[in-house]
Amino acid sequence: MKPRKYWGSRCVPYRCGTRRGCCPRGRPTAGIAGSLATQSSVAPSRESVDGGAFTILVVDDEAAVLRLYDQQMRRWSLKPVVVAARNGMEALVKLGSLRPDLLVTDLRMPDLDGFKMLQHLRTMPELKDLTTVIVPGLSAEDVAAGGGVPEGVPVLPKPIPFDRLLDIATVVADRKRRNSSDVDVSV
Repeated sequence: MKPRKYWGSRCVPYRCGTRRGCCPRGRPTAGIAGSLATQSSVAPSRESVDGGAFTILVVDDEAAVLRLYDQQMRRWSLKPVVVAARNGMEALVKLGSLRPDLLVTDLRMPDLDGFKMLQHLRTMPELKDLTTVIVPGLSAEDVAAGGGVPEGVPVLPKPIPFDRLLDIATVVADRKRRNSSDVDVSV
């Protein structure tokens, strides 16, 4: 049996292979939602992100959806670092510290929703080149009524089309590789 991994005093459910979601001390954990909340607050270090890892920030308020994104994206050949945020405010903080390569977001969330988060992004010049994809659980009319989305930002329907997301992520990763190889190292 694999040893359990701990963050603080909590067992991370499903990492040990037992699929029980409890720690050896007999204390139940908060389940998937608690696990994701703990994982999303532990971000990769800036070194790992700047070191060339392809990073995706996923913003959604539903724990099960965040887990689905994480499971599916980790299977991709790109092997991205997937970071989760539960609302727009948490996402803005992580955007400022991580500078991910791709942002995948929902629009309807508590605290700061996706519409307001996108408005804040427009005011941040350091993130002007960030590729954003919106996967709302809303109709086109509801998106327009909420304020719309910036021009050129793809809006994908739910259920989540992971094949289209992979196509977008591949283009972004290729562009990142080209840009890093185009750096002039001559003096």
